[in-house]
Amino acid sequence: MIQETAIIAIQNLKCNGCANTITTQLSKLEAISDVKVDNDTNSVSFKYYEKIAYNLVVDKLSSLGYPIEGENNAFHKKAKSFVSCAVGRMNT
Repeated sequence: MIQETAIIAIQNLKCNGCANTITTQLSKLEAISDVKVDNDTNSVSFKYYEKIAYNLVVDKLSSLGYPIEGENNAFHKKAKSFVSCAVGRMNT
């Protein structure tokens, strides 16, 4: 099985609290490893084994309030990102 690397540009990334929540939550997904969040480029990189795992990451990011660039960034997604940010700050 070949491991792929992906880098996804995301919206609503504000701080290390956001990064902590994203890293923690994505690391729980099966077939995902080596999650890194770059606050300077508003991006998330990770390794995955299956295409479905890539799609799960995109869905998870959106549900946490960090939709990928180009995706609708409605008010409720922005609000979710503030909650995810606060949780990430408490867990650092």
